Amino acid sequence: MKAIIDAHHHFWHPSRGDYGWMPVDDPILSRPYGPADLEDGLKTVGVEGSVLVQAAPTVEETEYLLGMADATSHVLAVVGWVDFELPDSREALQRLAKHPRLVGVRPMIQNLPDDKWMLGDDIQWAFEALIELDLTFDALGFVQHMDHFYTLLSRYPDLRVVLDHCLKPQLENHSDENFAVWAKRMSKLARETGAYCKLSGLVTEAGKDWNNQMLQPYVEHVIEEFTPQRVMWGSDWPVVRLRCEYEEWFSSAVSLTSHLSEKDRQAIFSATATDFYRLKY
Repeated sequence: MKAIIDAHHHFWHPSRGDYGWMPVDDPILSRPYGPADLEDGLKTVGVEGSVLVQAAPTVEETEYLLGMADATSHVLAVVGWVDFELPDSREALQRLAKHPRLVGVRPMIQNLPDDKWMLGDDIQWAFEALIELDLTFDALGFVQHMDHFYTLLSRYPDLRVVLDHCLKPQLENHSDENFAVWAKRMSKLARETGAYCKLSGLVTEAGKDWNNQMLQPYVEHVIEEFTPQRVMWGSDWPVVRLRCEYEEWFSSAVSLTSHLSEKDRQAIFSATATDFYRLKY
């Protein structure tokens, strides 16, 4: 492959105090992660650019990430956060959109109590603003959110959307029934909307005993339904470290896509993310 783009990773500093989801004293997660910690992984894999994604529901964290992007050559884009529940956030979104590396936003829907949150009348302004400002929407959720995402995407066909982590199928509790439900809903999203999909986060959902054989049917389904031109690889580092290191997940993804043509693999590992996020490097 000529170039590799990591379409999804994080940097964070727990002492900021806005990572409410983070387990206290977790030996892997609850520590600072910055560019220096990722440097060896990027060099080993040969990553030329990356997309830095929010991990805290605050505008302040988005500004923190944009500052890191300004000082980090491989960070080509930032997916940030604004409060969709506050109409005044339109001003914040317009301000952030002026930064050349802010490409989109990601509300942390998977952590919200209402599975239909994205369909609420009071937050539709945000999706309209994303279209107006030509920003992307990272859809973060689980299987129970999939039908609601379909409704949202049908409502806004011009919204540029990517489904994070294949919408987190239940790999650790795999069953034929669970797979069938996830696969059917993913097929509907792929065939009837313009959504893209991130090939990321699967090892975390698979559990500590994961292997390529477990991941294969999920990876094959996503690639078959969305096509490589709408699938992009992401590391989900450092969350992926709960299961393996950066290089191991990359090697796994390469192996799981080895049957594809060079053009299709180049799409998954570079071209799709470049196209979707309009990266410049």
